[in-house]
Amino acid sequence: MSLDDILKRASEGTNSAYVKEFHIVGGLNTALPFSYYLDMLSALKEKFPNVHIQAFTAVEIAYLAELSGLSTKNTLLALKEAGLGSLPGGGAEVFSKRLRGELCAEKLSAEGWLSVMRQTHALGLRSNATMLYGHLESYGERLQHLIALRDLQDETGGFMSFIPLAFHPKNTDLNTRPMTTGLDDLKTLAISRLMLDNFTHIKAFWIMLGEALAQISLSFGVDDLDGTVVEEKITHAAGAVTSQLLTRKQLIRLIREAGYLPVERDTLYVQQREVA
Repeated sequence: MSLDDILKRASEGTNSAYVKEFHIVGGLNTALPFSYYLDMLSALKEKFPNVHIQAFTAVEIAYLAELSGLSTKNTLLALKEAGLGSLPGGGAEVFSKRLRGELCAEKLSAEGWLSVMRQTHALGLRSNATMLYGHLESYGERLQHLIALRDLQDETGGFMSFIPLAFHPKNTDLNTRPMTTGLDDLKTLAISRLMLDNFTHIKAFWIMLGEALAQISLSFGVDDLDGTVVEEKITHAAGAVTSQLLTRKQLIRLIREAGYLPVERDTLYVQQREVA
C-alpha cells in the first residue's frame, strides 16, 4: 500500500473516539526500503497523534535490521523515534527446533525471536508473546515454548500478555489437519495461565476462537478478550468464519453475561477503567 492508501485506510477506522490503536503486521517485502516503514510510522503519528501504534513482529524487526544495515537496537530506536509504540507477539509459532525445521525453516529462529524481544524490552518498549498451536507440535514442545517465554519474562519483565493462537489449516500446506477442539483450546489457555505466573495477562483472541468459546475462556484463566478489531486478514485467509468486528456493546455483553466486570484498557494496560 502507498502511504496515501495507508492514511486513507486509517482514517476510515478513526471515526470513533474509541479507536486507540493501529495494529500493523505484514510480510518481508524485498521491494520496499527501510525509509518506507519510518515514513509510514511518522505519517500515522502526525495525523493521529493519540493513537498507539503496535507494529512489526520480531521476524519483521530482524528483517528490517538486515534491510537497513543497522543493528537490531538501532533499528528499534529508529522505529521508536518515528512513532512505534510497542510490538505484537507474532512470529513465535512454537520454539521447537525440530518443528521449525519442518514447518518454517526460513523463518527467524526461536533464539532470534527471543533476542529481538530481549532487545526490545531493554529499550523500554513493551510487547506481547504468542504461541501458534494445534498443528504438528507435541504437548511437550508447547510446554518448552511456555518455559522459554517465562524465563525471558523473568529476565526482562517486558511482556504484557500471552496470546495462544489456534492454528487454522485451511489454505495452508497442512489443510488436511483438523481444527483444534474447544477442549484443547480451553486446556491450552488454562495451562498457559498456570505456567506463565509472571505474565499479568492471558488473552483469548476471539477472532480465532469464536465469541462463545472466548466468553467461556474467562472461566479458564483468561482476563482479556482483546479489542473490537475492525479488519483482520491473517486468520480469515486461513479459513476463519468469525466476524472481523465486535462492537464495544457486544464485548461488554459477553463479559457481563459470563459474570465478570468489563474494564476498558489501553494497549499498554496503563489506563484501565471500569465500564459503566
